[in-house]
Amino acid sequence: MSDRYDLAIVGGGPAGTAAAVCAARKRLKTIFITEEWGGQSVVSERIENWVGTPAISGADLAKTLRAHVEAYASDIVTLRSPARATAVTAHDDHVAITLKDGSIIEAKTVLIATGSARRKLDVPGADQYEHKGLTYCASCDGPLFAEQDVAVVGGGNAALETALQLVAYCKTVTLLNRSDVLRADEVTIAAASTHPNFKLLKNAVPSEIVGEQFVTGIKHKDAVSGEETLLPVAAVFVEIGLLPATEWLTGAVELDKTNHVVTDPRTQRTSHPRIWAAGDCTDGLYHQNNIAAGDAVKALEDIYLAVRRGGHETA
Repeated sequence: MSDRYDLAIVGGGPAGTAAAVCAARKRLKTIFITEEWGGQSVVSERIENWVGTPAISGADLAKTLRAHVEAYASDIVTLRSPARATAVTAHDDHVAITLKDGSIIEAKTVLIATGSARRKLDVPGADQYEHKGLTYCASCDGPLFAEQDVAVVGGGNAALETALQLVAYCKTVTLLNRSDVLRADEVTIAAASTHPNFKLLKNAVPSEIVGEQFVTGIKHKDAVSGEETLLPVAAVFVEIGLLPATEWLTGAVELDKTNHVVTDPRTQRTSHPRIWAAGDCTDGLYHQNNIAAGDAVKALEDIYLAVRRGGHETA
């Protein structure tokens, strides 16, 4: 059908926006669907590994990504924001995307770039005290706990970066890592370790969030001895990974055991020949803003060839 888009891009983070810019430059008739701009990094106070920019806040990164897309959109890229995709149906000659408002978008090809959401802490008290001292956003809530004792749960780069942010104004910052090995970059670990108000508890497995009206502490068990200890804190910041935003794709493409979209790393194609995916929602070994953008550009190159050849040939 002549009124179908060449491409539908779903997701407004580095992957989706990089693809949108490339699609505009290649003059692919595109619809860009996103609930919000910027992806996971929008809550970051300071991003230092976005190539070409020594340091930028998540909010400012989202603004620059949006501005870049809007500058190139012209009459070739249609923007639907805020809009949320809730289902996708893949056909032989097109893909249909259902939006939350009930409208249906048809396109010859689709790029999934919906990213991921923060994994919730699953222990007693976590739900009860969320937004009452237990938080998943240090940039949002950290300053509320200046000059107080706080804890960070996690052992990757996000957890260490959160700790680095908090040590600037909190009385003490205690990092609880469930094993004896941190997964963060060595330079980030070293930077946090130099602060006198930073403490590291290894083999510390969270077991309960305790409090009264607000959080007063976190209980944790030693992974080796099993001994449980109460750490008195005014807040608990959780950074334990991400869950891919792929629940709306069930049945349309192959997902792995953790619900990441399975892709061909050469082209980013999924199990369906008209659907590609890039960024944190995929089964790629590494997830970073730069990698997401690069994978999306790779996918767009393959999508362009597929559209020009008819949209369904395998790579």
